[in-house]
Amino acid sequence: MLKLEGLKKSFGGVAATRDVTLDFADGSLTAVIGPNGAGKTTLFNLITGRFPIDSGRILLGGENIAGLSRREIVRRGIGRAFQVASLFPTLTVREALAAAAQAHQRRETAMLVGFPTAAAMKHADEVMELLGLTRVAGILSRNLSHGDQKLLDIGLALALEPKVLLLDEPTAGMGPEERWRMIETVQRLWRARGMTLIFIEHDMDIVFKVAQTVRVLSYGAVLAEGTPEEVRRNPQVIEAYLGKSAHGAAEGAAA
Repeated sequence: MLKLEGLKKSFGGVAATRDVTLDFADGSLTAVIGPNGAGKTTLFNLITGRFPIDSGRILLGGENIAGLSRREIVRRGIGRAFQVASLFPTLTVREALAAAAQAHQRRETAMLVGFPTAAAMKHADEVMELLGLTRVAGILSRNLSHGDQKLLDIGLALALEPKVLLLDEPTAGMGPEERWRMIETVQRLWRARGMTLIFIEHDMDIVFKVAQTVRVLSYGAVLAEGTPEEVRRNPQVIEAYLGKSAHGAAEGAAA
């Protein structure tokens, strides 16, 4: 579904990504991990067109989308939710999701029709049900709890009907119980929609329990990739990122 071929990006002579080549299969669930500054968020920014690439290709369904506008990349099927929720603060949850859905369904003519359309509201209700947001449908986005704001941000990306969904640290800023509830919601979403889902995560317990495949970045390059078990036992990953204590803890959690 999504292939990255030889992606390179530098800022002021500092290489942020170094010849990154990765293949994300259709319907796969992948974690991208690595120490701070490894290039994880930069990689997402390149995929979504937030930053232009220096060289390489980004193939979505075999078509190179590198160089397209951010709006066009979204239209082609790339959706993204951020570390910090990006919301419609003066709209309720239902209104915000309906607005996103209507803008996607109507695109340039969205403002020429009444708001909200029945189709947009129906889609908003479906997304709320999937993410467990129906209970807060009438609450203003700005008044939501941190966890619900993160869910709404994912919902806004879902309203655009992506083929590939990128989640940048979906559990950031949450307590232990709230993190697991969030990741269970992400799993449910992935199973229900059958989309290609890629998430950045620092909690190794979550990564090793949830992901089908793990890709490890270090200094902008791909250090390792494989199943959670393969990555957890990879000596290079242990030395560069996990450390012996984290490796032992991960083995204990898997037991």
